[in-house]
Amino acid sequence: MFYIPTSQVTKQTIKRCTRLLPACLLLGSLASLPLSSLGNSNNIQLPDLGDTSSGLISPAREYKLGQAWLRMFRSQVKTSSDPLLYEYTEQLLADLATHSQLKNQQLDLIIIPNPTINAFAVPGGVVGVNTGLFLYAEDEDQMASVLSHELAHLSQRHYARSLEASSNASIPTMAGILAGFILAATAGADAGMAAISATQAAALDQQLRFSRQNEQEADRIGLQTLIAAGRNPSAPAEMFERMLRETRYSSRPPEFLLTHPVTESRIADARNRANRLAEAPPAEHNYFYFMQARAKLLHAENANIAVQIFTSELEGESPNDMASRYGLALALTEAGRFDEAKAQLAYLTEMAPEENLFTIATAKLEAKMGDYDAAQYRLQQALKLSPDNHPLNTALAEVLMDAGRYSQSELVLTEHTKRRPNDEYLWYLLAEVRGLSGNILGLHQARAEYFILNGVYDKARKQIDNALKLAKSDYTIALLEQRKRDIDEMMDENDF
Repeated sequence: MFYIPTSQVTKQTIKRCTRLLPACLLLGSLASLPLSSLGNSNNIQLPDLGDTSSGLISPAREYKLGQAWLRMFRSQVKTSSDPLLYEYTEQLLADLATHSQLKNQQLDLIIIPNPTINAFAVPGGVVGVNTGLFLYAEDEDQMASVLSHELAHLSQRHYARSLEASSNASIPTMAGILAGFILAATAGADAGMAAISATQAAALDQQLRFSRQNEQEADRIGLQTLIAAGRNPSAPAEMFERMLRETRYSSRPPEFLLTHPVTESRIADARNRANRLAEAPPAEHNYFYFMQARAKLLHAENANIAVQIFTSELEGESPNDMASRYGLALALTEAGRFDEAKAQLAYLTEMAPEENLFTIATAKLEAKMGDYDAAQYRLQQALKLSPDNHPLNTALAEVLMDAGRYSQSELVLTEHTKRRPNDEYLWYLLAEVRGLSGNILGLHQARAEYFILNGVYDKARKQIDNALKLAKSDYTIALLEQRKRDIDEMMDENDF
């Protein structure tokens, strides 16, 4: 399903394979093919997430399963740490969720730095997005159409319904499907798809029939969400058509189309639904183009090539001139062409003085030029207006860390992890600055939280043990002992 060439697969075996979830755990991948063998996937450790003999799964159980899957996914697949991409996508998801049929709108987002088109949903409110989706979508409504589709899978509880429908299917086969997904994410898409394609015809037919029903329902419900959010009802058809057009001459379709097969009839259905509806008045969602620029920079071969890409956009046709100029400023900064980057950012800041995007980019430039005082002051002034802002807090912590002001950085991060306790990157940074500032007890605590979020429970437990050796107060010892019990409970639940 994914191809993350830099990911590392943990060298542990699958335990209690016969009690794994069916393949439809990954709701965004309901058209995947059953396995008859696991191939190399038996090196991948997966959580024991339940069985098919206990009837429909409860929403509370779904949430626990989703959290377990999320931690395991992070342990094996590289995820993005870009706070600007996260904040944008979280806000877009939150807006769509308020117009969806989701009862529990608390969602966990993961962004995968991968140029292929893909998005998926996991029971319990986990939504995954490849950065490639930013590259292929032409506007925010097209991006929103994909996310609305995934939210529909969640709101209609397609996992629980698929679980019931597949109760008579081979459990080892279903375990193999899930293993194939993770294999595709870690060992490479070709290996994963080769494993997934080794299947029995009868099981394939049964799985695809139910998948088509889910996909059709997700298309319909997703469109309702899109319309309720005041967005373009033609966006789903436009996005499908763009995917097919962009990959028409490719030897292999993108991962999203492998798991969400698009046929001419499906596009026609989406187009017909849109034609029966009045189009919403066009709305400006320009922030999307700035995130698209960040994705382009991320996937450019190098900073100098990125400079050429954004320069060409400004000289020719650009989806948004300011976004192209922003991308150019970031690329120039990465290329070490600081004076040119400064000129571009000065222009952008003059146009929008209080835009945090430009504030952060300018502060990062100042830090690279060695003017840490100016960078710190700029970010602190912005935080007076938005004290809880995630990108601003993260940028300030990074600048302070680069400046060697470790204690100040620790204070910023300690406070911010209270706002975002499930952000693995913040705990990673906090562990680093606590180590550099000499707070060894705090270092072990932060490392433990980082390992917990990544599903590496043995290392998390070791960090707690190390922290207990240093703890002096009864309160701290009690907190650490409780966290140790939490880790043991997580390990027991996953049956490791």
